[in-house]
Amino acid sequence: MKLIERATKRSSGAPGAGTKAAAASSRLGWLDALRGIAALSVAIYHLALPFYWLHIDKEPRNLGDPGIFGVMLFFLVSGYIIPASLERRGDVRSFWAGRYFRIYPVVIATVVLSLVLLPRNHSVIQGFAFDHPLLSLAGNGLMFQDLMGVPNVIGVMWTLSYEMIFYFFVTALFVTGRHKQSAPIAMGFGAAALVLGAWLPLGTLTAGGLPANRHLVLAAAIIVVTAMVCIFTGRADLARRGGVMLGGLGLVLILLNSRSTAFETLMIFATMFAGTVLYRLEHGQIERLPALLCCAFVLTAGVASGYMYNRDQALWRTWTETWKSFSYAYLAAWVVFAIGMLLRHRRFPRWLSWLGSISYSVYLLHNPIIHFMNWKLEGHPPLTSWQDRSVYFFVFMAALLVISYLSYRLIEIPFQNLGRKAIKALNRRFPADLVTHQPQPAAPAREAEPVPTGRS
Repeated sequence: MKLIERATKRSSGAPGAGTKAAAASSRLGWLDALRGIAALSVAIYHLALPFYWLHIDKEPRNLGDPGIFGVMLFFLVSGYIIPASLERRGDVRSFWAGRYFRIYPVVIATVVLSLVLLPRNHSVIQGFAFDHPLLSLAGNGLMFQDLMGVPNVIGVMWTLSYEMIFYFFVTALFVTGRHKQSAPIAMGFGAAALVLGAWLPLGTLTAGGLPANRHLVLAAAIIVVTAMVCIFTGRADLARRGGVMLGGLGLVLILLNSRSTAFETLMIFATMFAGTVLYRLEHGQIERLPALLCCAFVLTAGVASGYMYNRDQALWRTWTETWKSFSYAYLAAWVVFAIGMLLRHRRFPRWLSWLGSISYSVYLLHNPIIHFMNWKLEGHPPLTSWQDRSVYFFVFMAALLVISYLSYRLIEIPFQNLGRKAIKALNRRFPADLVTHQPQPAAPAREAEPVPTGRS
């Protein structure tokens, strides 16, 4: 608790900003709490504690998949906060600079430390990265490798691909003035999941193997670099072109080259945009009835599409083992998010909000720590007693929280601060054209969090 108290005091800033910081913290406490719940769900899932250790390994197939629960809960949070971050700025260049400084440093540090500290036979790095380092570096460097047929350098990074494509869509909608159409977009993705859930082609663009992978990565790199050059000029007309390029690329990839059965991919984006609808409802940008109908439809589409399509041969291309494991987990994510939103004006436990603040590092670091501990236990008798497994669990959790906190303090915060300074310097030297379609309500003062999580 002392660690949490010190972190809270240090993050409060200057005394003169205390009131604003406290208000922002209160306003975002429920989102941090949800991130904390999602992060714990994923970490414990990958530890396999609720399954093989407690001898209930068949139950998640019938009760819901904790990994999918964490995925969808995080994606709801992302949909709620990411568009608000862009619209508050009105500056697409600053938004993307902030995203890069927020996401990449911890990913790079995790990959480098995993390569240095873990032996090859216990490495968390996927074998493809060792066999094809340049292709892996290029694909994962673009951060939507999962949609280009390039294996994730660390398995859990697959969700970052969908996060990045969501940024593409949000950017394209904002620069074209269509960003307020969150409800029809969410319902459109949900409807597509219901109708096309198992019928969209998978991996079409990369069906030719490695040559096709290389060509797609090269083509995507050219498009993204060109789009970012347009965006970083700071000119509204060029930013509009860049945003449209990004949105078009994202749409092509999810429709033609998804790795998973289509209903899962489509429901991810339906869920994210539904999260945006809830943000707009809270801030009076959409009427209550259309917003609630939209969210009810997306929730129904998620549960129903899992029931219809997460069966038979489709199970080979999904992230879950039965329709119940997907549909129940999806429903649970919505229930938890709804409870958090209803309680958003209340104060959440400090430890849970603290866990939410370090959730990004928790997500990226938990698998390397599991691999490290398994390496150190190699040659020892299996942990079969509940006492041994309890010790293992508490050691794992302690190591994860301490290392994630250090990552947050030594990597995340410094690079976020560096990103803000770089953005301010860039805007002073080369002022950007702000895209202000209409006045926006006050949005959270803190930098929006990436929300990756889920199964490898």
